[in-house]
Amino acid sequence: MASSTVTFENGGAHVAKDAEFREDLNRILICPECKEDPPNLVEEYSSGDMVCATCGLVLDRIIDTRSEWRTFSGDDNGNDDPSRVGDAPNLMIDGDQLQTAIAFDGKGAKNLAHLQNKINQDKGTKALLQAYRDIQALTDSINAGTQVANTAKHIFKMVDDNKALKGKSQEAIVAGCIFIACRQTDVPRTFREVYGLTKVSKKEIGRVFKQLEAFLQKMGGEDKVAKATGLGQQYQAKGSTTADELCIRYCSNLGFRNPVRVESVARRLAAISNEVSDLAGRSPLSVAAACIYMASHLAGEPKATKSISVVSSVSDGTVKTAYRYLYAAKDVILTKEHFPEEIYGDILSHVDKVPAN
Repeated sequence: MASSTVTFENGGAHVAKDAEFREDLNRILICPECKEDPPNLVEEYSSGDMVCATCGLVLDRIIDTRSEWRTFSGDDNGNDDPSRVGDAPNLMIDGDQLQTAIAFDGKGAKNLAHLQNKINQDKGTKALLQAYRDIQALTDSINAGTQVANTAKHIFKMVDDNKALKGKSQEAIVAGCIFIACRQTDVPRTFREVYGLTKVSKKEIGRVFKQLEAFLQKMGGEDKVAKATGLGQQYQAKGSTTADELCIRYCSNLGFRNPVRVESVARRLAAISNEVSDLAGRSPLSVAAACIYMASHLAGEPKATKSISVVSSVSDGTVKTAYRYLYAAKDVILTKEHFPEEIYGDILSHVDKVPAN
């Protein structure tokens, strides 16, 4: 290091000030073995060394000051990730997540990685990750979408952080989280459908659902709730699934040539079905199935009650019973007031094609 005295001249006044100690940048690095001048040096960024190209002697350490690699999809055919900093932190997992990762190359790497994960992860993290895997697998199996899966995971994380629902099995909590997530993201599922998905009894799902709703409403003043719902707002309880909402999914699963037309008619029938007193109190599943059966005939794409019963998960007899009540009120519901021609076209011209049973 070198020190010098610098003199500043300003109107005859001389001010002396010691310059700060600084590194001498005129230093020349020469290989002590070869003593070549100019030196034949190579910067090995992969190892961080300054090496003599003539004899291979490591002379100094260097820091790579080049810009970091960036990753873009389709950059190479090998699908290699050039990132040297690892994955981004997972906000759904507690801890600093700075554990050592074992690469899957070489003999015994799989067993070594398994042991490493066993040492690093505590029981709480393992249970959390298992719940996330279960939620992802279950939502994928019903094509519920990423938003439903993420919302269910957020709700489960909140329950886990606050030690709520003590005494309930993880399977029941997962089922309740998926049920609420479906409602909050406007892709509702019925208790029967969640039961068929998770094999948790409908009664237990109902209990967990009520406790989860009470918990989320109690936490309503916290920002975490907005994240948990996935909607960026405080949690707000939603009513039970309606026949109108079920018609959307059932129609898409029945393979109509013009599903939009059948769906619009079925949803309109479901919306005005509350005018039919005999349908009051019946399950929205059977009401939706009956509305789709009538709509399919009105739209010229008739479907058998057996096909509709399979999609709606209700018996063929239940669909026919609900349809009889709907058909009995056809003079009240199939009117121009409810089905204006400018919106529904010539739907009412096919009323005579609607079967009596």
